[in-house]
Amino acid sequence: MYLNLCLSALQNEKYFQGIRAAVSRVKARGEKVIVLDIGTGTGLLSMMAVTAGADYCYAVEVFKPMADAAFRIVKKNGFSDKIKIINKHSTEVTVGLDGDMQTRANVLVTELFDTELIGEGALPSYEHAHLNLVQEGCEAVPHRATVYAQLVESEQLWSWAQLQPMEVDGCKLLPPPAVSHCAGAHSVCDIQLSQVSPHRFTPLGPLCTMFSVDFSKPVSSAPQSHSSSFPAQSSGRAQVVLSWWDIDMDPSGSIVCSMAPSWTYPDPQSAPWRDHWMQSVYFLPVERRVAEGEELSLTVSHDDYSLWYSLQPDGQQGTLSEAPPCRPCCVCQAHLVWTRTRFGELNDRQRTQSYVRALRSVVKPDSVCVGVSDGSLLPVFAHMLGAKKVFSLESSGMLKQVIEQVLNANSMSGGVQILGIRPDQLSSTDLAGEQISVLIGEPYFSTSLLPWHSLYFWYCRTALVRLLTPNATILPCSATLCMVAVEFQDLWRIRAPCGTCEGFDVGPMDEMVQQSLDFRESHESEPQPLWEYPCRALTQPRAVMTFDFLQCVPEQPIRCQGSLPFTRRGRCHGVALWMEYQLNDDIKVSMGLTRPVSEEGACEWSLHRKQGVYFFRSPWESSGDGRASVSYSFTFEPSIGDIKMDFTVASQ
Repeated sequence: MYLNLCLSALQNEKYFQGIRAAVSRVKARGEKVIVLDIGTGTGLLSMMAVTAGADYCYAVEVFKPMADAAFRIVKKNGFSDKIKIINKHSTEVTVGLDGDMQTRANVLVTELFDTELIGEGALPSYEHAHLNLVQEGCEAVPHRATVYAQLVESEQLWSWAQLQPMEVDGCKLLPPPAVSHCAGAHSVCDIQLSQVSPHRFTPLGPLCTMFSVDFSKPVSSAPQSHSSSFPAQSSGRAQVVLSWWDIDMDPSGSIVCSMAPSWTYPDPQSAPWRDHWMQSVYFLPVERRVAEGEELSLTVSHDDYSLWYSLQPDGQQGTLSEAPPCRPCCVCQAHLVWTRTRFGELNDRQRTQSYVRALRSVVKPDSVCVGVSDGSLLPVFAHMLGAKKVFSLESSGMLKQVIEQVLNANSMSGGVQILGIRPDQLSSTDLAGEQISVLIGEPYFSTSLLPWHSLYFWYCRTALVRLLTPNATILPCSATLCMVAVEFQDLWRIRAPCGTCEGFDVGPMDEMVQQSLDFRESHESEPQPLWEYPCRALTQPRAVMTFDFLQCVPEQPIRCQGSLPFTRRGRCHGVALWMEYQLNDDIKVSMGLTRPVSEEGACEWSLHRKQGVYFFRSPWESSGDGRASVSYSFTFEPSIGDIKMDFTVASQ
């Protein structure tokens, strides 16, 4: 996968403008222009600086393969006499006659940012550079960064942070108090906020300017906090903070690169696509009701690598504290073992009801149920539906404790026996001499990366065959691998060659990336949350391979092949793949498409699971007349539990 080593065209343009302006300001002072480029990557920013008139550039890159590529790119573009590639971390760079740099720089150029702005160590790097590598009063590109935030209420986003009460056959399943009152994990949730509709949240306050960092002056990485006060715009539940940042490339603020989501633009279609720099969602430590007009103070705190937010009843604009509010810390363990998307999946009412209806059809008063999934509530549901005995296999001690908390909070202690063993270790003794009449799974396993990795459930079912009754129910009873050929709106960019950037040939970078993609494992799918990356279906979706859980895993490979005709006009970038699970004869749950593809080809994807994406080496132009098709070949290898695949596109 391309790591955005060449910035987007708009970002490149903004950087070039900022570098030209900075070089001009130094030359206007009658000084030679010495540039320090920290985290040079391809060397692109250094080449921009030389083209703008810089006398010399020191380009620092710690990752050796990247530094080697930068060396080749700089040489290919004819800048070897003006740019020195230094393969070190910037904190190891020396200055002096025998040092890496002959003299301190008077222009500092960097691209050290991530979605959270400071998560890649920007503050310590700037701090060290100002102390050791650049002159006092240097020009910095970017010149300044500003962080913005907005307090909102959002049922969708909050469902990623806290377990909600659930309805199971007329009874309420309540979350444990320890989970409900837990501040959760402090780490940022970075997403394509442009894909979260404004209808999905209610602003409780204005967009606040939280703090700025001037990179041309000494920077501190010491912990700090900043507050912004405002009256609540409406009554509601303060739950979530939406945050992003922008950078000014010059002191006047006339060259700005903003990370704001598309719905903040007058014309959302004009918003640039971003993948390396997205937007952030932060969850408040506790949900809090606020009244319209109430004075609130939103505080952002940061150390040298991360941010977190808190809300107070009142406060003063722009206050600075030496001791920031404590960083949120999970004490309930649920936030350590359940990802945010897993919280969202557990809180999905429609999904829960599908599983409850399926369980209701198979769980009887004499049922002995065994659950095989990581941190699943299905065994709890089976107990609530009246099963005689319920067991849950949990490989993680922390997950075991979290499910026990759920049972204790609902006065069901002992209702589910949680066994910390693998399926192949389970014995009749562990089941108190019983045999399994209902084997249940979502399936969900925290180690799964690609959709079909959850076929591990099939292996668990096979390992338990000796303990199953002859007519045991397996839920789900089967799984289906599905595919559709798609045109991505923007995701294709992560695999697109850089080629020429702002007039500079970065072909050696493309060659290095292509060599890595030529390994067999890189020919296969990669996991992507497709709800964040709009695409159009250019073929009809198709179920291409079914796995029968009523039977054991076969010893021989399972193969299938076929072709899908293109039925819509567009540029096909690859294939999207996902799993669907047949719970019983009537109920199916999809981990991919959540509704039929629209007539125009629009796809709506599950928010809770990542789908697989197989990128073609080059896109295919589809006329949509059905004369061209995608041919596919799949092989499920039981020995490794993985699926090998191959695709070709051809016209009739």
